[in-house]
Amino acid sequence: MSKLTLERGLEALRAQMDAPMATFFSSCVHCGLCAQACLFYTETGDPKYTPINKLEPMRRLWASEYTLWGKLKGLAGLNKPVTDELLEEWETLVYDGCTLCGRCSMVCPVGNDISSMIRKMREGMVASGHAPEGLVGASSRAVKTGSPMGLKLKALQAQIKHLQANTGLTIPIDIEGADYLVLLSSMEIINFPEYLEALARIFKQTGLSWTLSSEAFEATNSGVQIGSSDIARELVQRVVDGARKLRVNYVISPECGHAYTAIRWEGPNLIGQAYPFKVVHILELLDELLCSGRLKTTGMEHARLSFHDPCQIVRKGGVQAQPVHLLNQLADNFIPMQEHGKMNWCCGGGGGVSANERAEELRLQVFKRKKDQLEELHLETLVTACANCRLVMEEGLEEYNIELPIIGLTEMIADHLLEDPKGNKNE
Repeated sequence: MSKLTLERGLEALRAQMDAPMATFFSSCVHCGLCAQACLFYTETGDPKYTPINKLEPMRRLWASEYTLWGKLKGLAGLNKPVTDELLEEWETLVYDGCTLCGRCSMVCPVGNDISSMIRKMREGMVASGHAPEGLVGASSRAVKTGSPMGLKLKALQAQIKHLQANTGLTIPIDIEGADYLVLLSSMEIINFPEYLEALARIFKQTGLSWTLSSEAFEATNSGVQIGSSDIARELVQRVVDGARKLRVNYVISPECGHAYTAIRWEGPNLIGQAYPFKVVHILELLDELLCSGRLKTTGMEHARLSFHDPCQIVRKGGVQAQPVHLLNQLADNFIPMQEHGKMNWCCGGGGGVSANERAEELRLQVFKRKKDQLEELHLETLVTACANCRLVMEEGLEEYNIELPIIGLTEMIADHLLEDPKGNKNE
């Protein structure tokens, strides 16, 4: 990365000053509704965490350089400049105190997509050198090794070897002409390898052709998290190139919230072209297979359980009905959270916050909102569809001395696969 300067950061912010941004700033009525929707404000009570306040450096630049009144004030020397000190002060608000969950955007009475604005704000922050060390390191590793955790192909191959030896399942890699290319997050590879086993069992039962790519197996996009379109573009292009090489028809986003947003919704815009394949979230595929009768399950979960909607999947990605439908096929004691679906509360670790060591104390503090949600339901099991959410919530529950097992929805489905006609379990 070239030398980072304040002017580079300001130029990056100026590059984001499009018509929607101008509309956002000029239409904000300072009603405070976004504050009441923000996890960090409600749990700390600190007004600095008000979502719109996190945009102050960018708003100040817009006001001084892109409005008539601001230009007149500038001539009179009355504008407050955007300084390096200001960006340094705001770094913790933009990165530590925001998960880009988008809940604030859902309640804005004038339709401002505040989380998208904060995402653009990060472009200037990273360009000026004001980004957390943890995210800088993750982004660097993602570019150099293909994984934000520094995982290389050998690590994936080792997990596959163990899985195949223990289960007898086949995990295909680099199969040209397969219908589905499966992406994984590093967290799934290391922390939750049972997700890959579940996929293998499901694909075996349904008879779908699938593969992993040795050149593009990582779904995590650290460029989106840190706010660097250049890095985000490179990581998306890596997946596109891998999918093209294998000539697949579909790319499956895993149980990882922001990865789905990055590859499906931001990806084509980042690389400036349409994909030669279709991107689907794993839950979209599973629901489609269930509805068509191709995915066959048996038995029911009787435990009192609920579902944590990952922010990027449900709010940004629109995958809301599918997990509910899947759970209703598998659980007879499924209890939705009071605030669920598009208005569910974030786990507190999205948007790169969980990779930001500096934010750990704040993250555990704001997890209290999710803790309260879970406690009021008296659950026996919690289900989710994001590996990062799962790990963050496990850490949060441990912090508050709460024992509550958490399982991925894909794994739950695999545990209820119908036996084949010969009476053998599909595994």
